[in-house]
Amino acid sequence: MKKIHSLLCLLLTLVILFGCEPNENNSSGQNDDAFAQNFGNSVARDFIGQVVDVDNLPVQGVTVKIGSSTVQTDVNGVFIINNANVFNKFAYITAKKVGYLDGSRSMVPTTGKNNVKIMLLPNAPLETIQAGVVSEVSIYSGTKVKFQGGFQDENGTDYSGSVQVSMFHLTPTDENIDKLMPGMLYAQTSTNQEAILETFGMLNVELRGSAGQKLNIKEGQTAEITMRIDDSQIATAPSSIPLWHFDEAKGYWKEDGVATKVGNKYVGKVTHFSWWNCDAFSQMVTLTVTLLNGNGNPISNAGVGLIANGATWPAMGYTNGDGQVSGLIPANQTLTLNVYASYYTCGANNLVYTTSIGPFSTNTTLPTITINNSSTTLSSNVVGTLVKCNNTNVTNGYVILNRYGNYSLSTVTNGAFSFNEIYCPNDTAFTLKGFDVENLQQTDSISYNFTAPITTIGNLQACTAIDEFISYKIDNEPTVFVLQNFSGGENTGGAFPVGMGVFGQGSTGGISIWGNTSLPGIYSTPQFYIEGGGIGFIGPNTINTIQFNLSQFGAIGDYIDMTFSGTYQDPNGGNHTLTGVVHVIRDN
Repeated sequence: MKKIHSLLCLLLTLVILFGCEPNENNSSGQNDDAFAQNFGNSVARDFIGQVVDVDNLPVQGVTVKIGSSTVQTDVNGVFIINNANVFNKFAYITAKKVGYLDGSRSMVPTTGKNNVKIMLLPNAPLETIQAGVVSEVSIYSGTKVKFQGGFQDENGTDYSGSVQVSMFHLTPTDENIDKLMPGMLYAQTSTNQEAILETFGMLNVELRGSAGQKLNIKEGQTAEITMRIDDSQIATAPSSIPLWHFDEAKGYWKEDGVATKVGNKYVGKVTHFSWWNCDAFSQMVTLTVTLLNGNGNPISNAGVGLIANGATWPAMGYTNGDGQVSGLIPANQTLTLNVYASYYTCGANNLVYTTSIGPFSTNTTLPTITINNSSTTLSSNVVGTLVKCNNTNVTNGYVILNRYGNYSLSTVTNGAFSFNEIYCPNDTAFTLKGFDVENLQQTDSISYNFTAPITTIGNLQACTAIDEFISYKIDNEPTVFVLQNFSGGENTGGAFPVGMGVFGQGSTGGISIWGNTSLPGIYSTPQFYIEGGGIGFIGPNTINTIQFNLSQFGAIGDYIDMTFSGTYQDPNGGNHTLTGVVHVIRDN
């Protein structure tokens, strides 16, 4: 629904980006080390989340990092990181995969399991321009960027040649703004103060050289940005407004210029590209909300929306397994707090609770809000146990509850899982699917119906073997499982005219291994190449000791089995260990 945008940290939003004149003194008062003192103490927090593409389909093999902890998403785009080292007032989550623009989310973490959803944009070049030539690139909305022609790589070396330009304008009517925007609308002003932003739009521009290297504007040059103001906000768009860029290393916005309005567009100049954002800002406080149902159980995955300053759309947060959501809000303002059931099951009339709150001048925890059952909205505690093939409890796994492509996640504790969901009497259907990560077993997608106040599932048995997989482990990181969409068989072209290859395909891919032989045996590079998420490319020009043990190359319909292990050096000179297993059906 277009009028409900889910910002995980309850940040008030409006939307349109402006090109702006850079403020040469903008960083005079900014001190990152001093600003970090606002984040509070270092704490350990738990996270579960999902990474999807713009079609809301899961993306496997995404490298997700929180603090010093790194994992990769599985076949469902799911990641779990427990005891991540973050701050009690700030956590920054990044999600990266080749073929997509980098995604991220910042949030105020709670003590329960923090729910995260990130949507990745495809890195699809819009146009190719040439360095050394004045060029202009525009998109459908009339937004455009004019380049002076100078570019440099990440080392500051001048670049000449073709430049691929990707551009994305995040508009106010984009219903996925909360999942697509980087970080959260938390910012550092030019005088080193905290601020919460009311955004008037965002623009991302990414530049790549002919070899795929990341580029930026040459030092000393600028780019001119022309941004169309959304029709719904022309009347309220100010004549000037601060410009902010997103610091991809820190996870928050930094004040960096001033925007100027010209007609129904904003025109200005920037000195580099990341995400840019033009926002009004205000002082902020932290607000914590807890939802319970009439039986005193926490309600998870419920939408909590805040509306202020006459905004059309509520800024949204979603409760965790403890029924709690915490985020940043503008100080000293009266807000409307709404609680929503699922739009997809309840339709447009999905508002189940509303009240006026504030103004708040200090960090505030609201009294517990109880959502009682009514004739239009019910709640149910879905409980069950995920078990293995031998009926013992799964100790490393999770369960997905799916309603019309909207997913809720529950990790298991000695097999036990639970969901506390709000639903409407006219649509009680949902499905469950469980995963035993340790033993590579899963359930089918099984249909159920909510019953109030408890939906008892009983045992959900993960005992359908996953037919094909490739697993690999880098250093001491968790094992990565690639579990679907494989092709395997004989190579008929490319680097090796005849040989063996197994490939993960599409957005659920993650790894490719191919070589110049299909005879069982032990091989090294240059007989075999390997490429995968988190690994990069390992070939004859890579310093490595990887050995590939091809134990079976079956007939079509039988299995290709291989193990691989050894060490390799990445392009930056870092040394890594790598081990893996291949069990893929031969297709040709």
